[in-house]
Amino acid sequence: MITKTMDPKSIDTILNKTIATVAESKEQIFEIGEQSRQEFEKLTMELKEIQERVLDVIQSGDALDTKTRYARSRLAEVSKHFEKYGEEEIKTAYETASHFQIELISLRQKETALRDRRDDIERRLLSLKETVERAERLVSQISVVLNYLDGDLRQVGDYIKSAKEKQEFGLQIIEAQEDERARVSREIHDGPAQMLANVLLRSELIEKIYMQQGVNQAHQELKDLRKMVREALAEVRRIIYDLRPMALDDLGLTPTLEKYVRTLAQSTGIHIDMKVLGNERRLPSKMEVAVYRLVQESVQNACKHANPTEIQVKVEFKDTLSILVRDNGRGFDTSQEREHSFGIVGMKERIEILEGNMMIDSKEGKGTLILIQIPINKQEAVR
Repeated sequence: MITKTMDPKSIDTILNKTIATVAESKEQIFEIGEQSRQEFEKLTMELKEIQERVLDVIQSGDALDTKTRYARSRLAEVSKHFEKYGEEEIKTAYETASHFQIELISLRQKETALRDRRDDIERRLLSLKETVERAERLVSQISVVLNYLDGDLRQVGDYIKSAKEKQEFGLQIIEAQEDERARVSREIHDGPAQMLANVLLRSELIEKIYMQQGVNQAHQELKDLRKMVREALAEVRRIIYDLRPMALDDLGLTPTLEKYVRTLAQSTGIHIDMKVLGNERRLPSKMEVAVYRLVQESVQNACKHANPTEIQVKVEFKDTLSILVRDNGRGFDTSQEREHSFGIVGMKERIEILEGNMMIDSKEGKGTLILIQIPINKQEAVR
């Protein structure tokens, strides 16, 4: 327990040392993860080459096995009727059969060695994958601690008297920040990062194809590579758009919502109809962002959980901004408390800030209706 007689400078010294130690540990873990990831990529390339070599050796072995059987058959024929053949023919038949047999044994040994190397690489790849994932989890966890120590804890320390209140408040802030960072990190890792890693591997492969198969095949691989780069760029743009649509500032609420609805309908195959009623106009920036997120959360919840074929969105401008989102999905029992309904909780918090209200009407098998009403005049008055 911290007492009143404790020197604040001592607390800062302890905090700074703790931050430095934790930050150093984070860097070390990050380096381990990066080294493991680089080795994983190298072993992946080596595994692909070994798999190709194993296939070549098997094919060569099969061909040589056929030759060996023929040579042994020839030797047996010569040996059985040696009186019909000269000494040179017998010698040649024996040497040929022996040569093929030795080559076949050598190929089989080579195949065994390659298979052993392949199995060893596959085991190492599994281990490296676990190491990379463990390092990423540790870095993320340490980031939470660092942010709490170096950021939020310092800032809220002057305002919160109780150590328990300070901890709970700071951790709530950081948890929300880290959840969003983790979401973006996962999207980048699973999308653009994987695509760019594949681009790197394919670019190395093109050089090999050019040397072995010629310009035409390499040109085809370059076309595929350009396609991958375009897909990665589109994914990056989508992530940026999800963070904050730039069109919201330039065009306003309804054009941005209409663009979002069209894009989502194309990507999901769900028919989404949007109508705007009343005297459409620009609203305060914070209100437009909040309303956009409310519609986005409502529609995404329907797409993810309701399995609908049709969604209706209506936005009506009067003294009160009314937002209606209706789907024909599976619905749910509103009297039952739903676990992990964080999206609904977040929507309620946004609506409370805007001094509005929300009503949800849903029945199992009958779809869901969400009605949100937000007073506009109050928001415009504090613009």
